Amino acid sequence: MKKLVIIPTYNERENISKMISKVMSLPGAFDLLVVDDGSPDATAAIVRSRREELPERLFLIERSGKLGLGTAYLAGFRWALERGYDAVFEMDCDFSHDPDDLLRLAAELEGGADVAVGSRYSKGVTVVNWPMSRLLLSYCASRYVKIVTGMPVCDATAGFVGYTRRVLETMALNEVRMVGYGFQIEMKYTAWKLGFRIAEVPIIFTDRVEGTSKMSGGIFGEAFFGVLALPFRSIARRG
Repeated sequence: MKKLVIIPTYNERENISKMISKVMSLPGAFDLLVVDDGSPDATAAIVRSRREELPERLFLIERSGKLGLGTAYLAGFRWALERGYDAVFEMDCDFSHDPDDLLRLAAELEGGADVAVGSRYSKGVTVVNWPMSRLLLSYCASRYVKIVTGMPVCDATAGFVGYTRRVLETMALNEVRMVGYGFQIEMKYTAWKLGFRIAEVPIIFTDRVEGTSKMSGGIFGEAFFGVLALPFRSIARRG
């Protein structure tokens, strides 16, 4: 199975080199694609420097300005499909997602799942160092999605996810509308409605130690209202 990890970045100079080293050290040969949205802190320059030692496994897409998390992943998905990857993984750069858990997500895909979700809420609540207000907001958001859509996923807002090539080839990626926090919900919902099997893998999520969060009220607002519309949308397959 040819595997690619996609990491969107914006001002992640404190974390990016350490993350590259960690992903490259994992057994199972995960390649890494960084999609950088014009970070003014020179995150992309660090990636370019590391590419000199890892030209066949580390890749970079540079974009001008902050274009949204969802569009970064969509650009990465298309890049991966063009280059023949069998499994594609999303994760954050700040180590809130443990890179070692990529092995567990990959094992779920190899075992027959179509989508593997690194879940904070499938076995109770496994979140470390979040303030209670943010934890409640995230947990309630996933409960809200489950109630509104009927999707049997405990952590619909999770950003640590693996997709098989078949899922991404089947989805009409150009029809994905949400670009912020709601993107993660829309991707899982679309996969579920297309009949793909979603497996949740319990993880421990630890809040970032270095760098700053990109979360905002507008991102949550898009997700809240976007979810209300999901059950009324027709889900298209890629033509």
